[in-house]
Formats: sequence, C-alpha cells, structure tokens
Amino acid sequence: MFVLVEMVDTVRIPPWVFDRQLNDAIAEELNKKLANKVVYSVGLCICLYDITKLEDSYIFPGDGASHTKVHFRFVVFHPFLDEILVGKIKYCSQEGVHVTMGFFDDILIPPESLQQPAKFDEAEQVWVWEYETDEGAHDLYMDQGEEIRFRVADEVFVDTSPTGPAAAATPDAPAQPGQSTAPPAEESGDKKEAPYTLVGTICEPGLGLLSWWNS
Repeated sequence: MFVLVEMVDTVRIPPWVFDRQLNDAIAEELNKKLANKVVYSVGLCICLYDITKLEDSYIFPGDGASHTKVHFRFVVFHPFLDEILVGKIKYCSQEGVHVTMGFFDDILIPPESLQQPAKFDEAEQVWVWEYETDEGAHDLYMDQGEEIRFRVADEVFVDTSPTGPAAAATPDAPAQPGQSTAPPAEESGDKKEAPYTLVGTICEPGLGLLSWWNS
C-alpha cells in the first residue's frame, strides 16, 4: 500500500532560514511542496522518509536564496493491483460505491464490480446486495460509514497541470466590440477530475459485505 520512491529535486531555501540546519530546512520545503499531493504516475505523496544526497548549493544573481539539488526518498500511497484494502463507504451514486480510507477519498467500485445481484435504491441513494440464503433473499444495504474490503482492480492517473487558453474555433474572425469571447457555460463548467483514482472490486463473500450479515 505504501512504497518508498526515490526522487530528485532542486530545493530553494530563502535567506531568512539560513540560520537553520540545511537538512532541516530542505526537509520542511520538500514536505510543503509534495506532502498530500499526487505526483503523476507515482501516487499520493505522504511524507519525506529521508534525504540520501545533497549536492552543492548555488546562489544565483538577483536571488538571495540558495538552490540545492537533493536526492531523497518519499513515502507514497500507491497500492499494487490486486491488493486488498479496507475502507469505509463515503457515499453511493449511480456510478457505484465511493470509498474513503480517511486520507484518500478517490476510490470507486463500479456497479459491475459489486456483489451480484445488486441494485441501486433511488429513494435511499444506496446500493443493495440481494443476498440469497436458504430462507430466501435478503437485502444488504451498503450504508454510508460501513467498513468494506475491496481489491484494487485498476488505477487512473489524470494530468491536471494548468493549460493555456483554448484556441478560438475561428481565429480569422475577430470578436466584435461587446461580443463575449468566453466559452459556453457547458464547456467552461466541466467537472473537475481527480488526479489519481483507484477502481476496486468487492472482495469475495466472507471478506466483505457478508461479514455484516454474519454479525
């Protein structure tokens, strides 16, 4: 679930912290820059583990800060495929069951990966597993806050780096005075995508929702 990732970065230390130990100042800057942020194709950065190498520091003209190339290791949340994790149901929607692990919320279990047969209760806004027993079918509701075990089936990274303004559809036709150049509302109001999403599947009976029924 957690891995150590080797990284290299150039860290800028402002002059008003020159009185501190260089390692401590660099560690603070690295945690400020990376902790609780997603690095594309790497995972969710948690905290600095250690600094393995410091190269020479430089002060450039016009900037009183020092710049140091640093080799370090960072603790990263990046589960491997087929790993079994435990989380809690955050909420349900037509898209599936949304799971949180407390420090990471972007986990989705799509409908086809739920225990079958399953249905979505529109009134309660929850997914229901129609569990078959010798006494007949029983509805097990996947309520918010319930603990759930799931297997990591896939991961999705999305590059959310800022991009420049989109090119106009007709660059040869300049806007007339008073004419708006903003994109239509449906284009400018796109849903914000999570930079890192885990796609899961409910574990087999005995590891997941069935424990609710047995208890």
